[in-house]
Amino acid sequence: MIKELDTVVLIRDIREYGLASGDIGVVVYSYKNGDSYEVEFVTADGKTLAVLTLTSKEIRPMKNREILHVREIAEVI
Repeated sequence: MIKELDTVVLIRDIREYGLASGDIGVVVYSYKNGDSYEVEFVTADGKTLAVLTLTSKEIRPMKNREILHVREIAEVI
């Protein structure tokens, strides 16, 4: 179960925000239905790229045995 302050992984691209599958975010709010979440995505220097309402079909919990990866921010079209 995903809860507030959990680190989550995006499982689909969201091009309008420059986000890609595999990007990491933090749950800042969990809706009562238990299937929707407000997720914040930030840059390495702490600037917020987006705070999006996503469902459990769009994110998954980050696993302990996964490694973080760095990439340049995609251009927003």
